[in-house]
Amino acid sequence: MFVRSVVNTVMRAIRVKEFGSPEVLRLETNVPLPKPSNDQVLIKVHAAGINPVDTYIRSGTYAAKPTLPYTPGKDIAGVVEEVGSNVRHLKKGDRVYTMSATSGGYAEYSTAASSDTKLLHSNLTYEQGAGIGVPYYTAYRALMIVGGAKPGETVLIHGASGAVGLACVQIAHSRGLRVLGTAGSQAGLDLITKNGCDAVFCHRDEGYATKILEATNNTGPNIIIEMLANVNLERDLTMIAKKGRIVVVGNRGSVEITPRLAMQKECIVTGMLLFNASQGEMDEIDAAVAAGMRDGWIKPHIGKVYTLEQAPNAHEDVINNKGAQGRLIFRVSSE
Repeated sequence: MFVRSVVNTVMRAIRVKEFGSPEVLRLETNVPLPKPSNDQVLIKVHAAGINPVDTYIRSGTYAAKPTLPYTPGKDIAGVVEEVGSNVRHLKKGDRVYTMSATSGGYAEYSTAASSDTKLLHSNLTYEQGAGIGVPYYTAYRALMIVGGAKPGETVLIHGASGAVGLACVQIAHSRGLRVLGTAGSQAGLDLITKNGCDAVFCHRDEGYATKILEATNNTGPNIIIEMLANVNLERDLTMIAKKGRIVVVGNRGSVEITPRLAMQKECIVTGMLLFNASQGEMDEIDAAVAAGMRDGWIKPHIGKVYTLEQAPNAHEDVINNKGAQGRLIFRVSSE
């Protein structure tokens, strides 16, 4: 058994009582504190990451719908307040991050499965810790596991200035790939250059695909990590190298493509969803991320910080930004 160490019995948290627009995100001040089970921990949330999937769930368009009412958010970083009776590898006071907040991350406290809760290295702030989970685990699985990236290959990261894109840049750079990246603004281009891109291209410019081909001696990149397939997939097929791999990480609609392009290139086009990862793959990613934090090449870039009161604005911005620049987070506690 554990002894409850938290004095408070209620907390501030975002609650969603009906699916709909961002306005359904309501801050409540008397939400009961969640209780960890024997295999869980209770985390005092210092920062919570904002993912596009959070908006799909909130709108009611996501395949898996939570039971109403619920608190959104899976990515958090903070301090362990309590541990369940079966938990041995974590203790009260540990700095941690998780992408599996079971009671919802947009809150002052959240429970999480202890097996999915990892130590946050002292190299990183809590805000950066809230930027690790979904972005870096998605990026690693897309690039290294599904994409099969190898040192010396060339990768094009489409939409490299967003949270997942920047994680891809840092991972690819650390693994010895030649990294090409696109962004939609000069600030975004500067950001991805700073984070390890060898060549950058504005995807708003006419003819940017030709410039990418020229940068690869007209052979094309070996791998393309695609964040917006409904806009870019046909173009990707014209750019990809023969026997190359296109990994679709993001998509917001349908697209018409020319299959003959895939035939000519004999390329692979595959989708990637992080939550299809096997336990073995997750163990590999855990080890890689821990090494990246220790060695200093994992550096989440925080694009904008919100309070919980600003949750509707945050959900609007994560979808309708005019050029992503890193991770959007809630700062929940500064203690």
